[in-house]
Amino acid sequence: MIKVGTITEIWRYPVKGMAGERLQQCHIGKQGLAGDRIWALRDILRQEIQSCKFRPELLSCIAKFRDEHKCAISDHVDITFSDGKVIGSDEPGIHQLLSELTGHPSTLETLRSIQEIDFYRRHKQDDYTWLEELKATFERQDGEPLPDLDNLPPAAQDFVSVPGTFFLVTPFHFITTSTLNHMKILNPNFDWAIERFRPNLVIETLPNISGLVEQEWLGNNLIIGDSMIYCNAATPRCGAVTKSQQNLEANTQILRTIVKKTEQNLGAYGAILNTGFLTVGDDVFLCDTVQTMPNM
Repeated sequence: MIKVGTITEIWRYPVKGMAGERLQQCHIGKQGLAGDRIWALRDILRQEIQSCKFRPELLSCIAKFRDEHKCAISDHVDITFSDGKVIGSDEPGIHQLLSELTGHPSTLETLRSIQEIDFYRRHKQDDYTWLEELKATFERQDGEPLPDLDNLPPAAQDFVSVPGTFFLVTPFHFITTSTLNHMKILNPNFDWAIERFRPNLVIETLPNISGLVEQEWLGNNLIIGDSMIYCNAATPRCGAVTKSQQNLEANTQILRTIVKKTEQNLGAYGAILNTGFLTVGDDVFLCDTVQTMPNM
């Protein structure tokens, strides 16, 4: 087990697709950070949960729990729109405002139990349109590669998120300062703001670590206090990283650089093996899964 860095930022996104809140400490459970992706926008006509892939306008909103320590499904969030207006998830006008923002009749919904599995289904007008829509969200130019979307597992074909959650793949995503510094060197004139990449955790790596280190960590575990996170996959990037946010301008060249220079991945996904608390300043250790992964 070797130390690779410390936690420098913790981010939680109470509403799927919206900008989130920066925390000093947060509990991490099997479903990720407490309160992460508890709410989501649901398109009324499609009867489908939406993300910033399909509704990039959501990125112009910032969602925070009214009390950051109260982040259960029953707890409400306050949403700040780009004009400065703040409205709560418990106010009747929220659905109309979000419908006007996205241009689609929508409702703001909380997570439902996995027994209500149809709530998480993907809208399918036919057998192929949904896949073409998904590919389009990656905004690739001619000749640029796409992730392997033609061979998605059946569950990913039928559901827009893992049923019972609002997560696309796994409930945790992290990125390192080593990777961000590497990207700044490749294109120093671009804005590599962390908000574009929507991680849960930013790890400040030790001075002797450089490059896209998350890719080297895949298949290993991160130990942070009592928690253990399995680094299970690289994070392929879509057009969401190019969109404007309240304090960020749109920049399509960021995606071009990622696709060409990093094999279209930036950051990594994680699966939670041991739960615990994450606190800014905590040491982060890397260890071999052969030695530390529990029986699953």
